Amino acid sequence: MKKIVLADDHAIVRQGVRAVVENLGKNMQIVAEVSNGKELVDYAKKHQADVYVVDISMPVLNGIEAVERMVKNDPQVKVVILSMYDDRLSVEKSLKAGAKGFIVKVSAADEIVDAIEEVCAGRFYLCSKVSKYIVQGFLGKTGGRRRDSSGLTPKEKEVLQLIAEGYSSKQIAKNFNLSLNTIHVHRNNIMKKLGIHKQAELVRYALKEGIAQL
Repeated sequence: MKKIVLADDHAIVRQGVRAVVENLGKNMQIVAEVSNGKELVDYAKKHQADVYVVDISMPVLNGIEAVERMVKNDPQVKVVILSMYDDRLSVEKSLKAGAKGFIVKVSAADEIVDAIEEVCAGRFYLCSKVSKYIVQGFLGKTGGRRRDSSGLTPKEKEVLQLIAEGYSSKQIAKNFNLSLNTIHVHRNNIMKKLGIHKQAELVRYALKEGIAQL
């Protein structure tokens, strides 16, 4: 059972996320709710959870600062930011603080569950509303060794395209009528072959190579 902690200063938001997780999530349990960043940091010091779903705008200590402190205390902590903002700066600050996922509050309900599953599995997750937007910050940047996509199979290139276009692993699996585990294998193989370990870099690569377009 995956233990989930919700951090948001609005009780109605926590109730909504709890309902989504309990209705759509498999083997997921909300073990605690907190209403500000300080409560979150204090809780994380004393208890363990698999994933923390954290709002950016909270009193006493905002979500980004709270995540920075949590990561300092435990570099392995896994956090999904849940925010009303979808601007690039908010996303970049969240990822730099150590968050592994970013979801906009108006995102589809199943994306929250997808984000928790992906982050819990050790991967990054950006919701479809920001995945295309955030990568624009990487466009035009050069440098580093050239990565050759010729080693990717046709199926891996198709999977890479959908990843770059903001599709979740579950959506890609449904699109190809494959199991979720098979898509995870494809994703891991792609990253291994290209020497890429972050989703944002993977999207940037796909755009530069013309495999996907914004």
